[in-house]
Amino acid sequence: MQCDLLIKGGRLIDPLSGLDASRDIAIRSGRIVGIEPDIPSEAAAEIVDASGSLVTPGLIDLHSHVYWGGTSLSVEADRIAARSGTTTFIDAGSAGAGNFLGFRRHVIDRSRARILAYVNISFAGIFGFSNTVSVGECGDLRLCEPRETVACAEEHREVVVGVKVRAGKHASENSGIAPVDLAVEAADFIGLPLMAHIDEPPPGRSEVLPRLRRGDVLTHCFRPFPNAPVFASGAVRPDMHLARERGVIFDIGHGMGSFDFSVARKMLAAGLSPDVISSDVHLYSVDGPAFDILVCMSKMMALGMPLVDVIGAATAAPARAISRPDLGAVSVGGIADLAILTERPGPVSFFDSQGAELVAERRLVSHGIVMGGKWWANEAAASTDDLARYVPAKGETHVQISARHFGCTC
Repeated sequence: MQCDLLIKGGRLIDPLSGLDASRDIAIRSGRIVGIEPDIPSEAAAEIVDASGSLVTPGLIDLHSHVYWGGTSLSVEADRIAARSGTTTFIDAGSAGAGNFLGFRRHVIDRSRARILAYVNISFAGIFGFSNTVSVGECGDLRLCEPRETVACAEEHREVVVGVKVRAGKHASENSGIAPVDLAVEAADFIGLPLMAHIDEPPPGRSEVLPRLRRGDVLTHCFRPFPNAPVFASGAVRPDMHLARERGVIFDIGHGMGSFDFSVARKMLAAGLSPDVISSDVHLYSVDGPAFDILVCMSKMMALGMPLVDVIGAATAAPARAISRPDLGAVSVGGIADLAILTERPGPVSFFDSQGAELVAERRLVSHGIVMGGKWWANEAAASTDDLARYVPAKGETHVQISARHFGCTC
């Protein structure tokens, strides 16, 4: 078969189909046209040698902030796509109805990487997030106008995947549970899922969780105390079990202050693995401790989550969460979005949002991605210096680390 691009000799892992085997992948006009044990090299105009590498669906980062240039906290998706194996970034509410058109025109439509988005229940989006400014976008309920949110989602149906609300002492200040109720109503009216962020109380986790419906996303599911999902004893709180049984999606959303190794270990021990692994990459987590989705996946592997499950939580699972069956899988006729990854031996030190260290024996590294059928190499694939940039001070607490970076625990 003739093709534009041939990915040859890699170990193809496609969690959706259950395939884990050596396969060549032929691509033509942005689509996969062949998946075979051996496709002759003469058939291809361009060949990527994937020998010794993992070939997976392009990674989908369900929680990121990529309204670069439009919001103070966002990073540029195209600058981290190839290094992180990410072909699809889901922006988690950086923009609200008041500035979503700018996000669409100036970033989403111009990005080489695919960008989809949750629209924030706050009309202004996340507008006050920097080294020196921390203003919760839901602190003023005049900004939480569900009719505007619905109108924005309807206008931008091609890229809007849900509604986002950030609740907590930092994100919603004295508004309590009201922003969550307004966001749930807007999401219900438009027929889309909700992603809920919880930081420090109020409101408490026990107020937010019962409001979440099947298919809604609880991000920061492994967050530290306070509002942690586990008791001090290590037992998982009953409302987390009830939410899982109800079909609420648990998403890591690592970020700067929302991932705790000790909480993750307790949740995993109770059989509550995350449904989705995401980075919550933004200006204050891109240089550590989150870095990107690939580092977050490596951390979950170090905590004992199997490789295939980790890949599924960054491909098929987020694709299901946003109702995009055309993404997160490798199939003949499907979109040619792929990641070429390698398991690089350690030891390597990882840090959580509390400053706790975890020494891992391996990590995942991206050699590049196939985006819409085009090869996009990671020019920095040989570098191992990235994780060294984040070095917490000895004994520094989560609150101190967060304050050092941006004055709050978000």
